[in-house]
Amino acid sequence: MQNRLATIAALTLSLIATAASAEGVRTEKNISLGLATQIAAQTVATCSANGYNVTATVVDRAGTVRAVHRADNAGPHTLEASRLKAYTSASAKNTTLAMMEGAQKNPAAANLVNIPGYLLLGGGVPVKVGNEVIGAVGVGGAPGGHLDEQCAVAGIAKVQDLLK
Repeated sequence: MQNRLATIAALTLSLIATAASAEGVRTEKNISLGLATQIAAQTVATCSANGYNVTATVVDRAGTVRAVHRADNAGPHTLEASRLKAYTSASAKNTTLAMMEGAQKNPAAANLVNIPGYLLLGGGVPVKVGNEVIGAVGVGGAPGGHLDEQCAVAGIAKVQDLLK
């Protein structure tokens, strides 16, 4: 009887240890440098075709910059604005335009503007593989956040076949 209890206890501890170690390593999808560069280039090209001099910054799932493309004549402020929009979008896994609108309509969300590194202006769009956010693109420089967002969406759409 005592031997059987010891065996059960050992088995239980073994299963707990196995479950704990299985939770220790995760496999996550992330954006590659090549993909980030393509998205940034396509985004700037789209905005340039519409007459907007912008900067596009692409970050990975952790908000770390992977690629930056700045159009000729894009204002110096567009570098930081695009980075902050990309970071905000990757962090929240949402578009910055939707977040801005939510913060304006919902008093409980109004304090989002106080999170360090967040910029709630349109132009940040998450990059997804299925439902998993692997990064984000932020655009700054078009005459309106909604236009920045349109360029970001178009840039992502041009590489959609690679997001599988």
